Amino acid sequence: MTGFGSAEGNVAGGRLRVEIRTVNHRFFSSQLKLPSELAALEGELRERLRELLGRGHVTATLRWIQPPAGAARAVLTINVERAREVVSALRELKKALRLKGEPSLDFVARHPDVLIARDGGESPVGWAEVQPVVEAAAREVLAMRAREGEALAADLRARLDALEALGNQIAARAPERLQAEHARLKRAVAELTGGVRLDEQRLAQEIALLADRLDVSEELVRFRSHLAACREALAGTGPVGKQLGFLAQELLREVNTVGSKAGDAAIAQAVVAMKGELEKFREQLENIE
Repeated sequence: MTGFGSAEGNVAGGRLRVEIRTVNHRFFSSQLKLPSELAALEGELRERLRELLGRGHVTATLRWIQPPAGAARAVLTINVERAREVVSALRELKKALRLKGEPSLDFVARHPDVLIARDGGESPVGWAEVQPVVEAAAREVLAMRAREGEALAADLRARLDALEALGNQIAARAPERLQAEHARLKRAVAELTGGVRLDEQRLAQEIALLADRLDVSEELVRFRSHLAACREALAGTGPVGKQLGFLAQELLREVNTVGSKAGDAAIAQAVVAMKGELEKFREQLENIE
């Protein structure tokens, strides 16, 4: 699920801003951007974000709005011996190629290892100072994700209502279809026998066998049970993405079975509509935990 949160706080005498962005992902992954003074806190930051956010691709950016008071700056040193080596090599190259001119200061200074920035030895910042700001930003992310989750849950419930209505249409049509099959079978047998009296008992047995093959009541019972389980999951407070994904597969299994038994235009149309709703339902599951 997508989310964004930010927070600011006083840390080590400075002002720190934390920004957290999340997008949907099957697992937890993180991308952390920290100033050098906080680099040692990367492990603790990652684990705390994992605990708070659970799942998703998380990008966390920490930056100083106001640097810590008294923070030491990098110390610039000059490697004179390295500079002499560079100048000597350039003069030798000039002589070999019969070129004119002398090596310039800016060219020599840009050469690696001539000017070196060394750590000024600033005092490390503790995780206890940074943690409250990180958690404040994470709370905003969770609030945004909760609002998005409510909207997604409402959409999923609407899909479930549509599926239930289509299931009810099939349940209402099923007895009519059996009666129609009964009448059709009697006409077909009468035509084939040329008006000879029928064995009603034998015909009733054949119709019973046909009815058993065409009966979808068990599938509809399981279908309604899966719908109820989906609604129960959506009413909970924990992550439901995987559970709903499994239930969607089971719903599709029952719909496919009903479709294979259909033999009726109205039921077949309802099955097609149910598959469309289930496809939209499963697509929406990609956006939730």
